[in-house]
Amino acid sequence: MAGSYKEDKFQAALVGKNVPTLTLDNKWHKLMAEVGKTPEMTKLEEKLNKLVKEQGKITNELKDLKKLKSNLMNEIVNNMEGAEKSASGSAEKKKLDDNKRLINEINEKVDRYNDDMLDLPKEIASVNTELMLLTMEESYKVIRSNTSEIEEIGDWIKMMRMELKKNILHKQHMELVNVQLYSYMQGIFGPDVLDIFDINYDIEATRQALIKKKEAMMEEKEREEKRKSVEAAFDAAKAPGDQG
Repeated sequence: MAGSYKEDKFQAALVGKNVPTLTLDNKWHKLMAEVGKTPEMTKLEEKLNKLVKEQGKITNELKDLKKLKSNLMNEIVNNMEGAEKSASGSAEKKKLDDNKRLINEINEKVDRYNDDMLDLPKEIASVNTELMLLTMEESYKVIRSNTSEIEEIGDWIKMMRMELKKNILHKQHMELVNVQLYSYMQGIFGPDVLDIFDINYDIEATRQALIKKKEAMMEEKEREEKRKSVEAAFDAAKAPGDQG
């Protein structure tokens, strides 16, 4: 993805943003549960976790070293007072020398850790940004794929709705034809003859029900046409302003 158009866009989108350390962010883990991680993202996640762990370890080490140095300094002060009061002062002097040696070692360690702490945040930020770019890339792919499928399903639903309306109209037409046929046959042959063929219709009730269904569909059609007309008028009124 290096140097790609999308990477440049994503990189630009991150400028000035306070991007959290992704592997410490629960929202990122929830996002990955939906999107899925590539092998490259997994490697970066492991690298980032290692760096963050190292940073935390050094931070704790520095705290402990500072505390130890403070205790040693206090002991040095106390031993100096004891050496002044003691006749020989050899034990106190040895303790004093040991403490000074330990303090020098602590200072060297602190300097090394401070050097590491200058580089670690930069390295963490670099790996985190790389992982963020891959996260945005994979999320973008999923969104694009979902959008395409949503459009396909939407088209299918629209087609099925049209097909359903056609079938409803066809059904109602056949029901009306049956009512008319039954009415004609009853007038010609009489109800007794029709009973032989097991044909039974409450003609008036069926006719009224079908008329109500047809009226309801016509009203729905009028409402839909009116809605489209209003939307078209609104779009036409808004268009000149958009062009300006």
